[in-house]
Amino acid sequence: MTVRHLRLIEKPGAEASQAPSLRIAIATQDMKALNAHFGSARKFAIYDVSAETWSFVEAVAFDSVSAETGQHKEDGDDRITPKVDALAGVKLLFVRAIGGPAAAKVVRAGIHPIKIADPQPIESVIERVQGMLKTNPPPWLRKVLADAGPTKKASFAEENA
Repeated sequence: MTVRHLRLIEKPGAEASQAPSLRIAIATQDMKALNAHFGSARKFAIYDVSAETWSFVEAVAFDSVSAETGQHKEDGDDRITPKVDALAGVKLLFVRAIGGPAAAKVVRAGIHPIKIADPQPIESVIERVQGMLKTNPPPWLRKVLADAGPTKKASFAEENA
């Protein structure tokens, strides 16, 4: 399976936000809405979200995906592991649905999957996360935040060293 990453590169000297942020991924077919199941997602839109701000980090695209029906191709290709590997550093994963084996791999990778049955714009998902961060976060989110610790954005040079 081919995995493609599109990342924005910050200008030298650009100051990263000092507010603690949480890296989230959204399963999408079109980069506009949360509208895909984990296995059938052609892309993941990845953002850093804080209580007040958010920024696009990268888009990860896949050339081979499962059908929305949950039926996987029988060619022996592992389509779960490359997707989980592509989500390194993500703490929350928003999907329309996710199967048991995929959910287990996601959780083992330290990512908390969140199922939202109805499609919705990416901005709505981000606003939902910001709302939780601004108020008294639920216990599961407090644990994710504690496990995440302060988020440090690595520079392009650091990531590729």
